[in-house]
Amino acid sequence: MFMATSVVPHDRFHLSYSHMMFILLTITSIFVLPTSSTSRGTLDQYRHDSKLRNGFRINLNHVDGAGNFTKLELVQRGMNRGKHRLQRLSALAVTSVDDDIKSQVHTGSGEFLMSLSIGTPPTSYLAIMDTGSDLIWTQCKPCTECYKQPTPIFDPSTSSSFSKLSCTNTLCRALTASMCSENACEYLYAYGDDSTTQGIMASETFTFGDHSSKDKSASISIPNVGFGCGNDNEGGGFTQGAGLVGLGRGPLSLVSQLGTGKFSYCLNSIDSTQTSSLLFGSLANLVNTTTSDNEIQTTPLIKNPSQPSFYYLDLEGITVGETLLSIPKSTFQLKPSGSGGFIIDSGTTITYLQKTGFSAVKKAFISQMKLTVADSSTGLDLCFNLPNSVSEIDVPKLIFHFKGADLDLPGNNYMIADSDLGLVCLAMGASNGLSIFGNVQQQNMLILHDLEKEVMSFVPTKCDQL
Repeated sequence: MFMATSVVPHDRFHLSYSHMMFILLTITSIFVLPTSSTSRGTLDQYRHDSKLRNGFRINLNHVDGAGNFTKLELVQRGMNRGKHRLQRLSALAVTSVDDDIKSQVHTGSGEFLMSLSIGTPPTSYLAIMDTGSDLIWTQCKPCTECYKQPTPIFDPSTSSSFSKLSCTNTLCRALTASMCSENACEYLYAYGDDSTTQGIMASETFTFGDHSSKDKSASISIPNVGFGCGNDNEGGGFTQGAGLVGLGRGPLSLVSQLGTGKFSYCLNSIDSTQTSSLLFGSLANLVNTTTSDNEIQTTPLIKNPSQPSFYYLDLEGITVGETLLSIPKSTFQLKPSGSGGFIIDSGTTITYLQKTGFSAVKKAFISQMKLTVADSSTGLDLCFNLPNSVSEIDVPKLIFHFKGADLDLPGNNYMIADSDLGLVCLAMGASNGLSIFGNVQQQNMLILHDLEKEVMSFVPTKCDQL
């Protein structure tokens, strides 16, 4: 066993488009889709329903959860999937408020799938959860271009609750790229890996939970949710699911449409076989959902007018071991131009720090780890050689100092070991401009996004027991 020196606090670590102009795209398809003939209330009226106010839970599955991968392989697969997302986010980080690119392309993709049902009667689907974008959408018949998905494509003609949205609808107006055809709102939504979804904006009943259960409390059906019914969907970023559910801060997102004002999630370890949890309404409150003795900490959410969907945090510094690193305070600050800053993102696998900040973190780990630096091809920037016949090692503490909150991470949230390769690696990397707090660092942390109070709260939690 390798122990850290007494002056270094340690945590026991167990091994175990470019700019796209919508006017240049000619939409020639005529979408023949049914409109609902029933008279229904609005989602605004439904927000007063006690079941919605009391909250509900959605199970989350990691996209690689069914595979037989090591923890390091899971991280590598996530990094490979997210390389276009990272490139796009990095491009956004150096884009000014006045640059048109800011509003045309979104991050897209993600690492967790959520279970839901659409229509009346309900049809079950898996959709990608994305806290970095807003639009809710699924593939719809008739398809001009659709990718292969695990479940049948949604057919609006079979649902009695389907209705197209008019061009004057507020959700249509919230789109950055839309057109009007026979008073139906047509949309285009583009993502950072050149994937796009295009079709008709509509409203539909969404059901969360097990709608087939005899226990009526096992599910909740919410009418009049605005979503994109995509007839032309291109790109390879979404093949794990039947579409995407945006949980960003904009009006198109699920959390904004529900009007509950908050949601939280608790992500199990990336190599866990257990489902993670996404919580809405009062169930999302940390006080109500955790029995942890750990202190709930809260930090403000920062708004960026040029990227209003993202959840920006004020990162003031980083400590490795006992050392508060000498990183200029401006390194992680959001610039007046709208560039830079620090966001928390469920769809990015590892944490990426602006290169000046990452360089300081990397240097500190090299000096404080009692292991030799390895020359590896893992894709991670810093790995160490593991001693032979060792079951556990000690690593320096890693603390993120946010405004009003200190996040002291457990070792498993930033060090990834592979005994077969004889390596232990830092699950972090460098980025240009924008810094991103990834989902590996969020493991076993109950994280509340409170849009009403404009704060984020977190508390260490055993997510598989939530």
